[in-house]
Amino acid sequence: MKKKVFIFFPDGVGLRNFAFTNFKDIGEKMGFDITYWNNTIFSLKDTLGFKELKIEDHSAHKLLPLYSRARKRVELNISRDKFNDDVYPTYKFPFNYKGFKNSFKSIYTKWLIGLYGSEKGVIKLRQKINKLERSTSKYKYCKAQLEAHKPDLIFCTTQRATQSISALLAAKDLGIPTVAFVYSWDNVPKAMQVVETDYYCVWSDLMKDQVLQYYPFVNENQVFVTGTPQFEPHYDTSLKQTKKAFFIEYNLDIDKKYICFSGDDETTSPLDQYYLEDLANAVRSLNSKSYNLGIIYRKCPVDFTSRYDGVIEANKDIITVLNPIWQQVGKQWNHVLPTPEDFKMFYNVCEHSEFVTNVCSSTVFDFVAHNKPCIYYNYEQPQLKKGIRDIGQNYKYVHFRSMPSDKAVVFCTDKKDLEGLVKQILDGELSNVKACKEWYKIVVGKTPTKASETIWKGIDKLLK
Repeated sequence: MKKKVFIFFPDGVGLRNFAFTNFKDIGEKMGFDITYWNNTIFSLKDTLGFKELKIEDHSAHKLLPLYSRARKRVELNISRDKFNDDVYPTYKFPFNYKGFKNSFKSIYTKWLIGLYGSEKGVIKLRQKINKLERSTSKYKYCKAQLEAHKPDLIFCTTQRATQSISALLAAKDLGIPTVAFVYSWDNVPKAMQVVETDYYCVWSDLMKDQVLQYYPFVNENQVFVTGTPQFEPHYDTSLKQTKKAFFIEYNLDIDKKYICFSGDDETTSPLDQYYLEDLANAVRSLNSKSYNLGIIYRKCPVDFTSRYDGVIEANKDIITVLNPIWQQVGKQWNHVLPTPEDFKMFYNVCEHSEFVTNVCSSTVFDFVAHNKPCIYYNYEQPQLKKGIRDIGQNYKYVHFRSMPSDKAVVFCTDKKDLEGLVKQILDGELSNVKACKEWYKIVVGKTPTKASETIWKGIDKLLK
């Protein structure tokens, strides 16, 4: 009899990895009965024809956001003290004291931090969060669904969504094994492990070590190194278009060489538009010296600002906008969801660009999968003023310490150097690809093409 596995989407961030890759096909070929337990507003049945069970009750305890924020801050404080490292407070978002309601929330959260501000305290805080979520109608709703459908295992596609807590508690209370996938390369040090499951899938040995380092309640045999399906599409050559076909489809000039500027969200890089402007100026200067260059601007899918518009308009002879093919199905950032068509576009942007530039984005790994270099901007903009976040702090984060050397990317530390760095890469005199492939192996794991298969093998082992 086939084992019934629920693939649980608490929010839309896991769709790209677990709905639009070959993950489902691989699981079905291995003999699993797969149902998508879907907490998003995106219908997998209507759009992809997948078997799904929708969660219609989205209630959470009204105190959950406050307790969750306190939990994160306490964990970051513990890491700061345990590792004697001031990087951890930089992961915190500031408290909001605008208006009575925000002030009350901030004061209450600070009280919780004081009350539970120790390693024993954070365990009690997690227990309190679980107690709150067990009292919700969603917990009862999810428990009833699980009792009716009787899955053998639940695979949660991200560890960081508070919307998953009540559903996974219901599974735990029914004795159903649970597995959580650690979603992103920077999540563990940032105290973003919201859920407690029986097992965890992580990208690499590095990430496994981090889970065990930051969460003493997790045992080594609970963590499986599987890789991530995130990069698998870059090895699917069926997505590849000829350069001519790609350029015709997106109205690119076949005689130009294109540099990709990969945009960031406003929190990570609030002055990102000025880096695009700097690249445009460098390209314009090089074009006056017999180069024939253009820029592909691909925005961050969850950036809804108009901050780039002026730069794009002023440089429309150079910049071509190729926005990600994502679908906005709601008003929140995690209601903008990827589509399968975006895989093909992004594959060919990586394949047919000369290299990528950005501020500290993981697109460095997407491009190195296509043997393409990357420039990271790492200098202040003159528009930086009090209240605007300096992008320099990004490179101090723990996940960047995994770089095997400073040559894993091409760092541009001065605006005046940008044109020269671009020229050197184009002329074949400068590349970070070799060193970046070592970094890629450290972060993504040794078998980036086998992640989906490895996850299913892990599930199979657990069920046996």
